Amino acid sequence: MAKRVTIKDVAKAAGLSITTVSQILNGKGDRFPATTQEKVMQIRDQLGYVPNFNARNLISHSMKTVGIIVPNLVNPFFAMFLRGIQDAMYEHECVPIILSADRDENLEHYYLRTLVERGVDAMIIASSAVGNAELNGLLKRNAVPYLLFDQNDPINEGDRIIVDDERGGELATNHLIEAGHRKIAMVLPERPSQNVRLRLAGYRSALVRHGLAFDEALVFSTELSKAGGQHVAKQVFDSGATAVFSANDELALGVMRGAQMLGKKVPDDLSVVGYDDIDLDEYMVPRLTTVHQPVYDMGTWASQMIMKRLRDPAHAPLFKVVDVALVKRDSVSNVK
Repeated sequence: MAKRVTIKDVAKAAGLSITTVSQILNGKGDRFPATTQEKVMQIRDQLGYVPNFNARNLISHSMKTVGIIVPNLVNPFFAMFLRGIQDAMYEHECVPIILSADRDENLEHYYLRTLVERGVDAMIIASSAVGNAELNGLLKRNAVPYLLFDQNDPINEGDRIIVDDERGGELATNHLIEAGHRKIAMVLPERPSQNVRLRLAGYRSALVRHGLAFDEALVFSTELSKAGGQHVAKQVFDSGATAVFSANDELALGVMRGAQMLGKKVPDDLSVVGYDDIDLDEYMVPRLTTVHQPVYDMGTWASQMIMKRLRDPAHAPLFKVVDVALVKRDSVSNVK
């Protein structure tokens, strides 16, 4: 195995002291001639020298690392959430360590422990598999500050970003009712997280408010993916529903694909509303009506909140309540 290039190797090749090279590489070499600075940079690039993060961090105590656990990187929603996190952390010279276990709870618990063992400064957790036992027994015990994002069950302590998902469920269902639909199905994942359960509560309350009975037979569980939505589409049609509210956009897009495979049309034969407002929605035919979440902004807010916690560990718990909005497109038709 090749030996890692060290700052000592750069100094030796440049014929300079390690102190001089260190100051130049760390942006503190203004007192040295420009030719000397340029020489050091050229040798650095020639040798392929990269600073050892752990060693540099022990000296400066400035660079922070934040572990981030999400349930699924394939979902465009989380991809955009992470983009917001990364852009904000870059501005603060903070390094995000992003891990996804594709909803494998054992792997998520392993990642959580591994991040703590590796000494991350803080964590952002968007996984419903991480519960109070891990938060109290691992993070708090090791004094690792954390922020919980939306999917987790409510707890008394900790910073949180909370989306008004119950209102989102109401917005989606109200829109379908106002379009004249009376038999409205809902598609959700087999193991719904807290935010999905709130969307279901919003769906249910909207039905009751309009004098429509809530029917368990119209609530369909499936794998949380486009394939899951496609798989359950036939059950939705067989139920006699004229409209469906899907707990997220991936499920909704799958239902639309399933309808097409059954020789049906959206919205003529089935109206569909999703949740999240991922970028694919604009490119579907028809374009998907959905409940919008400001997901990029939520990533930015999560970064800002965790950085504030790192600057002031004794600060009172931080809460950010996020509103949602209905985005009307082409996947809902009025009942004649």
